[in-house]
Amino acid sequence: MINSKLPKIWYGGDYNPEQWEPEIWSEDERMFRLAGIDVATLNVFSWALNQPSEEEYDFAWLDEQMDRMSRTGVYVCLATSTGAHPAWMAKRHPDVLRVDKNGSKRAFGGRHNSCPNSPTYRKYSALIAEKLAERYKNHPALVIWHVSNEYGGYCYCENCTSAFRSWLQERYGSLDALNKAWNTRFWGHTFYDWDEIVPPNERSEEWGHNRTNFQGISLDYRRFMSHSLLECYKLEYDAIKKHTPDVPVTTNLMGLYPELDYFEWAKEMDVVSWDNYPSLDTPISLTAMTHDLMRGLKQGQPFMLMEQTPSQQNWQAYNSLKRPGVMRLWSYQAVARGADTVMFFQLRRSIGACEKYHGAVIEHVGHEHTRVFRECAQLGEELQGLSDKLLDSRSQSKVAILYDWENRWALELSSGPTVALDYVKEVHKYYHALFDLNIQTDMIGISEDLSKYDIVIAPVMYMVKPGFASKVEDFVAGGGTFVTTFFSGIVNETDLVTTGGYPGELRKVLGIWAEEIDALYPDHHNQIVMIEDWNGLSGSYTCGMLCDLIHTEGAEVLAEYGEDFYKGMPVLTRNAWGKGSAYYVASSPDAAFMKGLMENLCREKGIAPLLHTPEGVETALRVKDSAGYLFVLNHNPEEAEVEVGQEALHELLTDIQVQGKVVVPGRGVMILEQKQK
Repeated sequence: MINSKLPKIWYGGDYNPEQWEPEIWSEDERMFRLAGIDVATLNVFSWALNQPSEEEYDFAWLDEQMDRMSRTGVYVCLATSTGAHPAWMAKRHPDVLRVDKNGSKRAFGGRHNSCPNSPTYRKYSALIAEKLAERYKNHPALVIWHVSNEYGGYCYCENCTSAFRSWLQERYGSLDALNKAWNTRFWGHTFYDWDEIVPPNERSEEWGHNRTNFQGISLDYRRFMSHSLLECYKLEYDAIKKHTPDVPVTTNLMGLYPELDYFEWAKEMDVVSWDNYPSLDTPISLTAMTHDLMRGLKQGQPFMLMEQTPSQQNWQAYNSLKRPGVMRLWSYQAVARGADTVMFFQLRRSIGACEKYHGAVIEHVGHEHTRVFRECAQLGEELQGLSDKLLDSRSQSKVAILYDWENRWALELSSGPTVALDYVKEVHKYYHALFDLNIQTDMIGISEDLSKYDIVIAPVMYMVKPGFASKVEDFVAGGGTFVTTFFSGIVNETDLVTTGGYPGELRKVLGIWAEEIDALYPDHHNQIVMIEDWNGLSGSYTCGMLCDLIHTEGAEVLAEYGEDFYKGMPVLTRNAWGKGSAYYVASSPDAAFMKGLMENLCREKGIAPLLHTPEGVETALRVKDSAGYLFVLNHNPEEAEVEVGQEALHELLTDIQVQGKVVVPGRGVMILEQKQK
């Protein structure tokens, strides 16, 4: 569990009592009790309040709130407040101000506004974190530390320029090695002194969104910025751990956020936490995939749902209300996929600035007689009774999809072959097919042990890092099934093409080589034509965007292109390698083909669906000791009938026995307890 002080699924969220008068606090206490709130996140953006000047600290307000939480039985997720620096700091120490991609220096304002390589920011952020840890190390309300908030954003100032050069020297050792890695003889970019290197911004190598003249330089700057921000987190982490070594530390991640390599970040976090803000029209499977990715950051360890809205957001183009039942449903989706907390932003709705229209447990009307509050109170009561069963249970999967932030950066920075290629969308295609089949799937990084899986899928593995190809070869030789796709194996970790034929280092295990890559316009398509029926996967299917023109080198051809001058060339191949098989999908297929392919691969490995359900009904399984907890989540507004088998199962939310065909209400949830074989 996250902290044995509170051995249950935590329920709460961000609380800003400093924005309110004391007479409101007693009402908050009453409302928290009604809703079952037991964890409040304090001090997220209160640096200016805690440190009114360079020499002065004032924690009186926080002392009062910490003690008040303890008296009322609410535990505290204590933030370090460093997500936004004070105005006095920007005035006296302008090195804390970021320089944007256009070369303009920021003035004070907003948040996430600090240069990660500013000596001033690093000094004072670590200092206030240590002062907080020293002050509250023995406080009975403290259960976890929350460093800063939603790290992100790049800087291109002189501090970052200097730090980038130092980082490059450590990474490459010599200018000769750097020039080779970046292929700087192209366009006469050879560097003869480290001080000649400048960040790739819109005044140097980059223009527009993810457009660059030198992919290697831009790729390294993204690595460097992720590393720089992580160093800031680690400074606070280390300061905290000096005083509270046994209290866990986290920072809230943002799911598929593109700028930071979360697999590297997770190594430095005691528990992963993240903020889940889907839109009304976000595919349910994409949210599920992101939960699974957050769980996968620390090899399946349960994570914290740090933020979600009880109702609506304030920052999207169309801030729709969550329909009745959806908040509860989406909360259980997080729990089903590994969350051991359900927390909100925010507990009481602010009255001013840009988040005053962001939903809250306590709305502006200020009482409990609202739909949102009633739903929150119901969920709080339910979670209170579930913790003994679900807490610390784990997901178990035999299928994994590889996800790599550096590969994503490289793909997005690529100068071709199509602007339509979206790494997240291609990964999601494979996940969505498995999701629809109710096949439990892990989202993992490339350093993960592959041997514990039967099937590993690596969509658009454009970048092949050192050792990865041999790792795949060993996995397949041992009996695993490996699947990768078009535009894979193209470059190494510095974005230099691996010559000798695509897919480069993956060529042997796949038994194919690609001669050309055709980029299709959005309204053009080709066909995947199956050679013969493969367990119902037969006939033709639509494909498009990119089409690799491949030749076999030992691989079996399962399907061919149906159109254009490469009609009859392979589009789906299978190569026997040791005890296993490696598949190559040479184009981006339609949903029907994807589902059939995944179904066949799982059938061959004896991987069965958790249940067979109607469309819109999601399943997920968490296991603890000898018990399994099967979540059945109906995302449809109308009820759905689901066959759960003839064995009598205990449904935890209603405390009844069910079997055979059961009816799940619209936007309803069932949690079925079953014995694990």
